[in-house]
Amino acid sequence: MSKEIKEEMIDRIQAFFIKERGEEIGNLAAEQVLDFITEEMASYFYNEGIEDSISALQLRMENLEEDLYTLKHPLYK
Repeated sequence: MSKEIKEEMIDRIQAFFIKERGEEIGNLAAEQVLDFITEEMASYFYNEGIEDSISALQLRMENLEEDLYTLKHPLYK
């Protein structure tokens, strides 16, 4: 991730801790939280995104198949 995005995420983690827990954490602590989430949990979210993509693609393929059948010409008139 870019430096700018990482800094934004760190800022959001710090804001979360203040809002939800009433705790102020520094940049290092917020970066450690981000690193933990990235290393330990990112694969779960990535895999969920893949599953969502597969479902969306399957739905689009079903619709495409239906559309193609409507384009068929009758064999006999």
